[in-house]
Amino acid sequence: MAATTTRTARRLVPFILLAVWLSIGAFLGPFAGRLGEVATNDQAAFLPRSAESTRVIAEQRAFQQQETLPVIVVWTADAGGSVRDRRAAATAVLASLTGTPGVVGRASPALPSADGKALQGVVPVRPDLGDRLPDVLGRIRATADTVPGTTVALAGPAATQADLADAFSGIDGLLLGVALLTVLVILLLVQRSVLLPLIVILGAVFALGLACAIVYALADSAAVRVDGQVQGILFILVIGATTDYALLFSARYREELARDTDRFTAAWTALRRSWGPITASAATVALALLALLLSDLTNNRALGPVGAVGIGCAVLSALTFLPAVLVLLGRTAYWPARPTPADDGEIARGVWRRVAGLVDRSPRRVWASCLIALLICAGFAPTLTSKGVPLSEIFVNDAPSVAAQNTLSQHFPGGSGTPAVIVADAERLPQVLDAARRTDGVASAAGVTASGSPGAEPLVVDGRVRVDATLRSAADSQDAKDTIARLRSAVHAVPGADALVGGYTAQRYDTLHTAERDRMIIVPVVLAIILVILALLLRSLLLPLLLVSTVALSFVATLGVSALVFRHVFGFTGTDPSVPLYGFVFLVALGVDYNIFLMSRVREESLRYGVRQGVVRGLVSTGGVITAAGVVLAATFAALGVIPLAFLVQIAFIVAFGVLLDTLVVRSLLVPALVLDIGRLAWWPGRLGRRQERVGFEGEVNAPKSAQ
Repeated sequence: MAATTTRTARRLVPFILLAVWLSIGAFLGPFAGRLGEVATNDQAAFLPRSAESTRVIAEQRAFQQQETLPVIVVWTADAGGSVRDRRAAATAVLASLTGTPGVVGRASPALPSADGKALQGVVPVRPDLGDRLPDVLGRIRATADTVPGTTVALAGPAATQADLADAFSGIDGLLLGVALLTVLVILLLVQRSVLLPLIVILGAVFALGLACAIVYALADSAAVRVDGQVQGILFILVIGATTDYALLFSARYREELARDTDRFTAAWTALRRSWGPITASAATVALALLALLLSDLTNNRALGPVGAVGIGCAVLSALTFLPAVLVLLGRTAYWPARPTPADDGEIARGVWRRVAGLVDRSPRRVWASCLIALLICAGFAPTLTSKGVPLSEIFVNDAPSVAAQNTLSQHFPGGSGTPAVIVADAERLPQVLDAARRTDGVASAAGVTASGSPGAEPLVVDGRVRVDATLRSAADSQDAKDTIARLRSAVHAVPGADALVGGYTAQRYDTLHTAERDRMIIVPVVLAIILVILALLLRSLLLPLLLVSTVALSFVATLGVSALVFRHVFGFTGTDPSVPLYGFVFLVALGVDYNIFLMSRVREESLRYGVRQGVVRGLVSTGGVITAAGVVLAATFAALGVIPLAFLVQIAFIVAFGVLLDTLVVRSLLVPALVLDIGRLAWWPGRLGRRQERVGFEGEVNAPKSAQ
C-alpha cells in the first residue's frame, strides 16, 4: 500500500509542478512587457545619496514652486548668416510656450552668442512626463521652428532623457527576442535535439515572467528604482542563468538515462547530484549582486535585489519546471538523439579527452602558458579609463540631443544651459559671487533673482540664495569636473556662507568618486562571499583561494583586452564609472560558477578514482556541457549590444569576452593544470587532501575499496 502511494505521489508531483509553472506563465508572463511602466530613465533619480550635488537638489526645490527639467532651444542662422536681429522673434516664441502642456512657468529670453550666429533659450518642463516627454518636446520644437531664417535644435537634460527613453524602447521586444533566438539557435546546434531547447527556452520565459512580476511589485511600491539598464540586465541575467542551470541538470539526467535507469529514478538521481553545484552557483551570483546594496548609487543598489530575484527565479525554474517536464517526456525529450549506455571503464573520447590528456601530460607547461597569456592581457588594464564618457559617446548611434549639444558648444561657453548651481547663505552672496567669478574655468556667475531679470533683487528663501555659474568647458568634460573641484574649494572657503555646489557637472563628479568608493568596499565583500561558499561546497581552504585568484586574474585580463577594443575598435575614450564594478560582479561570480560545476564533479570523481584521475574524468565529463553553457551565457550578454547605449555595449563585451575566457582557458586549462600540479594538497584540509594518489590518466583505476 505504501509503495503504491509513493508511486502515485511521484507521478503526480511532475504534473502539479507543470500546472503551477503554466499558471505562472499565463498570469505573470505579461509582466515582462509591463516592467517599463514602473521604470524611470531620469538619471537624477540615481545620484549618490550623500553627495553634495544631491543635497543641492533638495535645496533647489525651495527656489521654485515645482521641480523642472530644462530644455535648451538652440537657433542657428541658415546659410551662415546672423540671427542677432531675430532675437526679439525668438524671445516672443519662447514666451508663447507659457501654458503649453508639460511646460512649467516661463521660458527664459533668447540670448545671442558672441559670434552673432546662434540664439539659445531655456524652457522648463515637468520631470515626470514619462512617455509624454517626446510629444512635449515635439510641440516645443514645432513652435520654435517658426523663427524665420533659422534652424532649431533641442539640447539639455530633457532632450537627453527623451533620447534615452527612445534607446530603451527596444528592451521589451528587440532585446528579449534577440536573446531568446540566440539561445535557441545555440541549443539546437549543441544539443542535437529539437524538444530540449524549446523546453529550456520555455523554462527561461517562465522564470523571467515570475522575476518581472516580483520586480514590478517592488518598483511599484518604491522599494527599488528600476531604469532601462537594470531592466535590460535583468532580462539577460534570467535567460542566461536559467539556460546554464538547465543545461547542467539535463546533462546529468541524460547520463542517468544512458544507464537504462527509469525516468523517475534518473530524474531524482540527477537532481540529487546537481542541486548542490546549481544552488551554490546561484547563491554565489545572488549574494554577489546583493553586495551592491552597499553602494551609495541608487541604480547599483537597485540592481542588487533585482538581479538576486532574477537568479532565484532562474534556479527555481531549472530545479522544478525542467525536471517535471523531463520526467514526463523521458528519452523523448532528447529526440532525435537518444541517450546510449556509456562504458563506465572508459572515459568518453573526443576533444575533451585530448584536452584532458594535454593537461595531464604537461600540467606545469599548460598553467604557465595560460598564466603568461593572462598576465600580458592584464598589463593593458591600467589603460582603461573609467571616469565617465562624454555626452557624444553615451549613444552608440547618432542622437538628436548630442548633435544639438555640439551645436550649442560651437557658439556658447561649454557649460551654457547646464550651469553649476551654488546654494549659499544670503548674507554672504557678494563674497560667494566674487569667489566663483575668480575660479579658473568659470565663465560667469550670477545670482537668481526674484523677477528673473538680471540685476534685480536676489531671490532669498529661508535665508539662502542660489547662484548659477556657467563653466567655460563642456559640462561633461574632464576640464569641467576639475573646475567643479576648484569651485567647491573656493566657495567652501567663504566664512559663514555654508555654500554647496551642485548641478549636472557636479553630479557627474560625485558619481565618479562614489563609484570609486563603491569598488573599494564591494570588491572585497564579493570575494569574501565567494570564498566562503566555495569552502563549504568543496570542503577545502586552499582550492577556493586558487579558484578565486584565477577568476580575478581572468577579470583583470578581460579589462586589459577591453581597453584595447574600446579605444581602437569601438572608438570609446572611456567607460562609465560603474562599468568595472558591474563587470567584476558578473565575471567573478559567473566565472566561479563554471569552476563550481567543474570542481564539484572533480571531487565526486576523485572520491571514487583518486585525485588525479578525478580531475581528468571531471574535465572530460563536464567539458561539453560547461562550454555550451559558457557560449550561451556569452551570447546572451552580447545581445545587450542591440541597445544603442555605450554603457550596455561595454557591459556586453566585457561579460561576453570574460565568460568565454573563463570557459575556454581558465576552467578548461588553467585550473585543471594547477590542481594536477599541486596534487592532493589542493584539497587540504579535506578528505581528498589527506589521501594518497594512486592513479594516472593512462593507468588502470586502482582506488581503495572504501572510496568507491
